[in-house]
Amino acid sequence: EPAFAWWVPHFMARRDRIVKKLAKSKYWRIFEKLGIRVPKTIEQAFKLDRENGNTLWQDAIAKEMRHVITAFSKANCTLDDIKKHLKYVGFQRIGCHMVFDIKMDFTRKARFIAGGHTTNPPPILTYTSVVSCESIWIAFLVAALNDLDISSADIGNAYLNAPCKEKIYTVAGKEFGPDLEGQVLIVM
Repeated sequence: EPAFAWWVPHFMARRDRIVKKLAKSKYWRIFEKLGIRVPKTIEQAFKLDRENGNTLWQDAIAKEMRHVITAFSKANCTLDDIKKHLKYVGFQRIGCHMVFDIKMDFTRKARFIAGGHTTNPPPILTYTSVVSCESIWIAFLVAALNDLDISSADIGNAYLNAPCKEKIYTVAGKEFGPDLEGQVLIVM
């Protein structure tokens, strides 16, 4: 169509530039934080510990996996059994990986992340809300006006400990340790 010929190439090129920038998220561009190298994979974390002569990243991984392991159950079958639909029919495979960070007090932090975006969405709409700053300010104001005490808490791994309604499994990686590595694990 001649009417679109003058502006379509410009906007297509612009779209490509934007998509290219989005493909390289900030996480993949950061290699150091607070002057300390941040690993992107389990192998890099182990390598950094060997180079530094410590076990800081391994300890962070072990701490995270102690909390996460309760969400998994060992399947009594192989990956081939599932692929051939001999066991766990209707289950979807989900990829998992670790995300590493360094806290402001220089402690190492490892988070076990499940790729929930790779599974089929549930038929019922799901939504997770986040409290806005304004709501917190209003709660502080009400507490101050009524001379109330304020308590706070940090809830970690809340969703992993909740029962999972989806039928999903994963294959354990190095983060699960040598006993479970390569095993099929069912998400409870």
